[in-house]
Amino acid sequence: MSKARNLNRHAAMMNRMAQVMRVDLSAEMAQGRVSGEDWKDALVRCTGCAQPEACTLWLSEHDPEDEALLIEPPHYCENRLMLKHLRAEVAAERALKARS
Repeated sequence: MSKARNLNRHAAMMNRMAQVMRVDLSAEMAQGRVSGEDWKDALVRCTGCAQPEACTLWLSEHDPEDEALLIEPPHYCENRLMLKHLRAEVAAERALKARS
């Protein structure tokens, strides 16, 4: 697989993982919680994943539109901590706004 195709594949997987985790990476960048450098670092981590086929399967089994689920990323996801942190920040911000 060419380097560009591999980057595109992992960028798509990373964005899909974020969607499943209920994290909008574009919105997080607009809010300043994720910089372009952070996104690039996350993509590099994703390309270093030892289990991309398992990730593709995992993603195919989880629908980001299923509101009933609060999904935890798989243990092998190289960006699981970043995504969990962002999701927690967004949830805390929403809770604070709801109280105001």
